[in-house]
Amino acid sequence: MRAILMVCLGNICRSPMAEAAMRYHAEKAGLDIMVDSAGTAAYHIGKAPDTRGQQVVLHNAGFEMGHFKARQVQAEDFNHFDTIYAMDAQNLRDLEHIRPANSKAKLSLLLEEIGQSQSVADPYYGDISDFETVWSQVSAACEAIIREY
Repeated sequence: MRAILMVCLGNICRSPMAEAAMRYHAEKAGLDIMVDSAGTAAYHIGKAPDTRGQQVVLHNAGFEMGHFKARQVQAEDFNHFDTIYAMDAQNLRDLEHIRPANSKAKLSLLLEEIGQSQSVADPYYGDISDFETVWSQVSAACEAIIREY
């Protein structure tokens, strides 16, 4: 089974939405993929995703993610997961910096899956429309990943 980790800074906005999008699209396609999310920082460990993100995911995918809990990336993640997708260039640099030697995980920006080198928009200081933008971005990227199977 393929294992994918989605990573942003605090693991309460972008990466849990990306995790939910991957679960949603994998389920629709009948694929069994292990998916998780984490943050490069320890700001929100143990907290549920932002309620605005939860609302957007529920509205767009009918997927409940209130049970998700924020966690920080751990060294073992680099061998447990096949691919680790960063939501932005800074988080990708942080992942490259903390990556243990000889780890197996491939590191990439999520939106590269749809031919974009930009970051997933950070909605934290925005409103619900910013979370809708994130959903559009991560959903399109996850759908592209699923098509590769």
